[in-house]
Amino acid sequence: MRRAFALLAVLAAGLLGIATPAFAIPHVVLVQNSGWMEPFYSDPQSAFKPLVTELVSNVVQPGDALVLAAFNQSLPGAPSPKGLLSEQVDAKTVHAHVQAALQDLQMARKPGGQALADTDLGEAVNAALNHVLGGKPGLVWLVTNNRNSPNNDQATSARNREFYELIHRGAAIDKALAFPLRMKVAGPHYSANGLMVYVFAVGKEGTRALDALLAAGRVQRVITEPPARLKPLDRDTVRLVPRRVEGAPGVSLAMDAGGRLHADVEPDAVAPGTRIQWQLENTMYPYTIADATISARSMLAGENRRIDLTPREVKQLAPGKAEPLASSMQLPVAKLPGKWSMEALKSAGSAYVLPGQIELHLAGQKLVLSQAFRERMAALFPGDPLPEIFTPPAEIQASTATLPLEVRVHYGSGPLMALLGGALVLLAAGAGAAYAYGRPRRVQLTVEDEMRTVHTRAGATQPIYDKAGKQVASLKTTLFGHQLIDLREGAQVRLGR
Repeated sequence: MRRAFALLAVLAAGLLGIATPAFAIPHVVLVQNSGWMEPFYSDPQSAFKPLVTELVSNVVQPGDALVLAAFNQSLPGAPSPKGLLSEQVDAKTVHAHVQAALQDLQMARKPGGQALADTDLGEAVNAALNHVLGGKPGLVWLVTNNRNSPNNDQATSARNREFYELIHRGAAIDKALAFPLRMKVAGPHYSANGLMVYVFAVGKEGTRALDALLAAGRVQRVITEPPARLKPLDRDTVRLVPRRVEGAPGVSLAMDAGGRLHADVEPDAVAPGTRIQWQLENTMYPYTIADATISARSMLAGENRRIDLTPREVKQLAPGKAEPLASSMQLPVAKLPGKWSMEALKSAGSAYVLPGQIELHLAGQKLVLSQAFRERMAALFPGDPLPEIFTPPAEIQASTATLPLEVRVHYGSGPLMALLGGALVLLAAGAGAAYAYGRPRRVQLTVEDEMRTVHTRAGATQPIYDKAGKQVASLKTTLFGHQLIDLREGAQVRLGR
């Protein structure tokens, strides 16, 4: 087995050791070329290779590490997977390079004869996880006709169960999606109606990269079918969409494009609680929530509060469908800053933001594969029992959905303007007082019938002398006037004429 992966490992080892940008993520793309794929390669109208080329070109980004390999089943002298391309992605050349790598790819044959190679899906995925990524984060793409038959084993149900265990219970895979595609092809030996594209996110970084790809619509440029979720089935299973707020004047709700809920609160809103009407949507395509008991809590301003829900049970909620849900929710009014607080003054004209979240818990969760999806799989892959891979593991009987929440209090600029106005008045008063205090003043005095003009300032005390040069009084000046003090007995001094 080690020799079977040697070529692929050598091909990838140098590339994954290259220093890549912080946002880069390795992509391992596995393309099936076993005998069961014969019509996809032999039909002149087959869109198989163009599909893979377009998909790879759209999901990788500049700087990503890309490993493209063909897989079937490894045999001595015929390793699988077999590397076709390994490079650090350049947006200008990746399309041409992938197209060239796939151009001459044909069905693989067993060594020493003309028999077409068999298929081992688990072997291929394990090779990508353990030998290419080596346990590091990344994305593994698997393009297959869904026929898992090592050694031409007709017990495909058992083989699919092994593949199922790898995906659902393998610790390496954090998130797994499947895209069933219609593609009718016919060859000399076989015909097919469809193709399956799987993507496995490895590690939290791989999950974030996959979520970003989907959010940006880059996968949807090539594959318009909605992804069927394989894993996880215990989180983000439902979505809450607010419809209206009741009984809480001054409170409104809105959802942004990123799925964050904003509760806009006026500063004079005093209602301690609010009743919110929601739409509870099943986001677990292709599963119907046959039964579950729901509960919710809010975490805001350090408070963990229970949210009362009506109804408290979900039954037969089909994927993509929604049903009404009412809740009574406590708002942390007492925790919000008053309009004259420093927080409010700093947020004047904008909003004071209080981050938190709402957690929704589904207990006793029973999931069933929707009938419409079963019928679609049967039409695309007739006689193939692989839809068992979509059977939820028995141990998953609960799930949690988290709704990020921001309480935003909109403080007007009135208090701030009032404070600024008051500060300006005080400043003006202070400036006026300073000017009045410091400006020069002229005072007329009569000393021994002689008129004199004295220059002084507020706060000053000046001596007054008679004609003989003796001090006969002092002139004290304040903001409010002038005063003669320390008058000598018999002195002839007065203010004015």
